[in-house]
Amino acid sequence: MNTSMKNIPPSKTVFFLFGVLFLVGLGTFLVQLGGEHPERAWHAYHINFLLWSAVAQGGLLFSMIMHLVGARWSQSMQSLAESFAAFFPISFVLFILLFLGREYLFPWLHHEHGKELWLNLPFLFSRDLIGLLLLYGLGLAYLYYALRLKLDPQQTTGPLRSFLLRGKTGSEEEAKGCKQKMTVLSVLYILAYALVLSLIGFDLVMSMDPHWFSTLFGAYAFAKAFYLGLAGLMILSSIFYLGRREESSLTSDNLHDLGKLLFAFCLVWADFFYVQLLVIWYGNISEETHYVIQRVMLSPWNRLAWGVFVVSFLIPFFILLNRRVKSKPVPMIILCAVVIVGLWLEHLLLLGPTWNHHVSSLPLGPADILIFLGFLGLMAFSVASFLRAFPEFTPERTS
Repeated sequence: MNTSMKNIPPSKTVFFLFGVLFLVGLGTFLVQLGGEHPERAWHAYHINFLLWSAVAQGGLLFSMIMHLVGARWSQSMQSLAESFAAFFPISFVLFILLFLGREYLFPWLHHEHGKELWLNLPFLFSRDLIGLLLLYGLGLAYLYYALRLKLDPQQTTGPLRSFLLRGKTGSEEEAKGCKQKMTVLSVLYILAYALVLSLIGFDLVMSMDPHWFSTLFGAYAFAKAFYLGLAGLMILSSIFYLGRREESSLTSDNLHDLGKLLFAFCLVWADFFYVQLLVIWYGNISEETHYVIQRVMLSPWNRLAWGVFVVSFLIPFFILLNRRVKSKPVPMIILCAVVIVGLWLEHLLLLGPTWNHHVSSLPLGPADILIFLGFLGLMAFSVASFLRAFPEFTPERTS
């Protein structure tokens, strides 16, 4: 890919907008933290940490899968997918800060639940910290070799580029070595992705109700993360396609192919959602069914459950059945934004009832929306900063 340093993707206005979103979200979090219900601030923080970390984890996974299978159609999108790794260090810090809200997040903290050997805070945070460190370390190592492969050794402006290009000659043998290392790291990341996201799902979602369990929940967690990652990548790809159609190597066929993959994982997510519910329902074991009954049959959560099903599955399913819509960037941006919002509400559905007992209305207000937008601004700012620092990762036409 032959690119030019003059093609700096995001403008200062865009950075300003993302910064404003982040500051609004941060301000809302701090105000609510000092108010009468600080637990609401930590609940929103927890949900958004899980959501946006999954977008980044699933987004990078796309690049690795495409690299392993040698998919040529996705080459323009792989670089954009790799930009999601810029959120990894932020996600790691956000997880550490989650410890500060432990009193508000883990209902079992001061109660006997019979699983103290596994569910105790020092062990829980230690294993999740090690898991995320492993996952993000593999992801950033993959990104390092992707950067060495794509950056021009003649353009070493700045200390970061100098570090990344140190010793690079630009030879074919060196490029082959980078690709081989990326292949090994891809395999390791995929294995770590399945294990670590399963662990995070068990520890930070399922454990909130310590007496409920599902053996499918881990697979559900990492399939959902890939669905989120594809939605985020579709939004990013569509924005670049709209803004730089003449210069970009992205085509409507690329969007269509990614749309088909998004449609497939829409079905996978819904299948895991349904199968998990079906097995629990027909098993009719009290410690399992109460979890489903509370979320599917009791007010106000039953309305949210139907809303999540409609927004995250039915709407994208019927829209993506249309062949043409997958190639249209504006409808796909709107649809994928709807999917991300739907899965944000799905996190609330899973976690909300354990935090909010005997509520008559959904614990969802303007502050929750503003904190969501703050996390969105933080994610967008990290991705835009990466693409600005490394314009080689923007999809340009080959000259």
